[in-house]
Amino acid sequence: MGDHKEQQPVRVGAAVRRRRRALELTLAVVAERTGLSVPFLSQVENDRARPSRTSLEKLADALRTTAVELLAAADPAASVDLVRAEPAAEDDFTPRTRSLVRGHHQLHASEFTGDHDAGREFQHRNDELMYVADGAVEIEAEGRAYRLGRGDTLYLTGGVRHRWRATVPDTRVVVVAVAEHIEAVQDRSR
Repeated sequence: MGDHKEQQPVRVGAAVRRRRRALELTLAVVAERTGLSVPFLSQVENDRARPSRTSLEKLADALRTTAVELLAAADPAASVDLVRAEPAAEDDFTPRTRSLVRGHHQLHASEFTGDHDAGREFQHRNDELMYVADGAVEIEAEGRAYRLGRGDTLYLTGGVRHRWRATVPDTRVVVVAVAEHIEAVQDRSR
């Protein structure tokens, strides 16, 4: 067993479908723009067919993006990635940040240990979840202050302005977010 990630072919179908839906296009419209058949496009979106480089470029043009962007937003076919904890020195109290997910994925997660620049304001395009693993934090979001202790979570939808600070030494906060390269889709049923 290794601590590495096996490279697998990517599944571009979900990225194509997300982009097409974000542009509110039907498969028929994309087929017309690309010269590719609707059944083939459906197979691509369901990862039952892999487009050639030429077909992928036609798709990217029809979806007003690039093949590189579609591949960057693609899902790995199957992957497992282990990120081991980093040993900390007993007397090391410097603030640290470490990524809990390596690579370019739909999910981004980081662990913040120690104090944090409380003056820095964040506003992310997509949703994020903050989980306090140890210690306590104070989070200001959209003009309201929230005090979180060990085990508490705060969910922020995309676009919410926020800042936070540790209120206890050696606080550990895990932040999990939808990656910035993923288009957020609004739920139209609400």
